[in-house]
This record gives sequence, structure tokens and C-alpha cells, in this order.
Amino acid sequence: MCRNIRQLHNFEPAATEEEVRAAALQYVRKVAGTTRPSARNQAAFERAVEAVAAATRELLGELVTAAPPRDREVEAARARERSARRFAS
Repeated sequence: MCRNIRQLHNFEPAATEEEVRAAALQYVRKVAGTTRPSARNQAAFERAVEAVAAATRELLGELVTAAPPRDREVEAARARERSARRFAS
């Protein structure tokens, strides 16, 4: 599951709310060991996702770097190339 969590820092444009929430959801799923919580655990699961998303937004807002922002399209092309090489055999 954690392979789906993508780096969100130092991109132009900045990470969207949907990307932050998706990363938080993947993290909570991994920690909980389930992709779908039971009805009894749904509220706790959602609170955890919101807490992790808030912590992620706070972290991204405070991080500083001297490196220039990366381009999302360039990074996506590199990832596709790595994947093609990895799964070519």
C-alpha cells in the first residue's frame, strides 16, 4: 500500500488537497492493516485520516529547501521510464 504515497514536497505547482488526503489515507490504511474499516471503526478511521492530512499540510508548509522546485510532468516521465525498465523483463 505505501508504494502509492508520493513525495509531495518541492513541486511546482504545490501539492493539492486531494494529494495530501490521498497520502494520508494510504498511511492510515497501512497502519490499520485494512483498506476498508468496519462500520464500528469508520469514524476513528476518518478522524485519523484528517489528523494525518493536517499534520502533512503543516509539515509541507514549514519545510524549506534551497533546491529549485521540480516539475511534476518531468518527474512523472522519469517514473514511467523507471517502471518500464523494471518490468521490461
